[in-house]
Amino acid sequence: MAAEKDTGMEQVTGYSDWMSRLPAELHNTTLFDVAIPGSHDSMSYDLDTQSSIVEPDALKVFSNIYYVRKVLYNWAVTQEEPITKQLDAGVRYFDLRIARKPDDTDPTRLYFYHGLYTHTDVETILTAINGWAESHPKEILILALSHFKGFDKDGEQLHSHLINFIKTLFGAKLLQRFDIPTLKSSWDKGRNVIVSYDYPANQHPEIWCKIPYFYGNSMDPAQVESKICCVLEKPRPCGFFVCGLNLTLPEDAGALRYVLCSRGNFANVTERSLPEMVQWVKQYAGRRPNIVASDVVTRDDFVSTIVQLNYKGN
Repeated sequence: MAAEKDTGMEQVTGYSDWMSRLPAELHNTTLFDVAIPGSHDSMSYDLDTQSSIVEPDALKVFSNIYYVRKVLYNWAVTQEEPITKQLDAGVRYFDLRIARKPDDTDPTRLYFYHGLYTHTDVETILTAINGWAESHPKEILILALSHFKGFDKDGEQLHSHLINFIKTLFGAKLLQRFDIPTLKSSWDKGRNVIVSYDYPANQHPEIWCKIPYFYGNSMDPAQVESKICCVLEKPRPCGFFVCGLNLTLPEDAGALRYVLCSRGNFANVTERSLPEMVQWVKQYAGRRPNIVASDVVTRDDFVSTIVQLNYKGN
């Protein structure tokens, strides 16, 4: 990916280290005010068609039918590249939805999910992210862990195990939630990983609270744009916040109309609408959104468009 900015940015090839190359005047800007590209349902590229159906509830009774699982897979895959390639492409926020398989013989092994479970377990992926963070110390990563499906039984034990694994794995790289992080302060401290956790973890200063995620909750791009427009025209939230450009299937039986009655797949539907929404985001450069998340983030110019918002009006 090659790009040349018309706002004074040096010519770059790729975005694997784009944060380290932001202009000096942004180094002391809080990360809450930096435009950051993110991926929605970041692990959906790894879904396992041999797993049972996790959602929607209306399809669970068909878990034993491969054709149903395969069609669901086509509509549940919202990302096409592995986490490390998303990182190399410049993505810095990751939507990680955690689940425990009910029949797993390992009492603490966890997976990701979106409709189906993933092949790869949580600890393996977090270890890969940690390795990438070590080799890119000036790139700040934001990992948003949420949902925790299947935690109804032994939930406290599972949360405790996962949080302790995160703290041990990332160690001194974790930014504490009491900080108001900037690029410079993070670099000076040698910390470049932020973990937000959608479950109370107040006793752990290394674990941040849930980051608000605003989205249109619709398959209609116009409704998505309208919802994000309302967010950007209000006073900025305190702290991090996400504007999700992702389209969303209905949570009720209406999802079946898309999943079972269409020969398409979610990635291609998104590809048709994403260029228009990315162009729409540029109109709000003056308000500079914080994290902007999307599906199929490695296609087109999503990452470069969001990064370039940091060069508008500095």
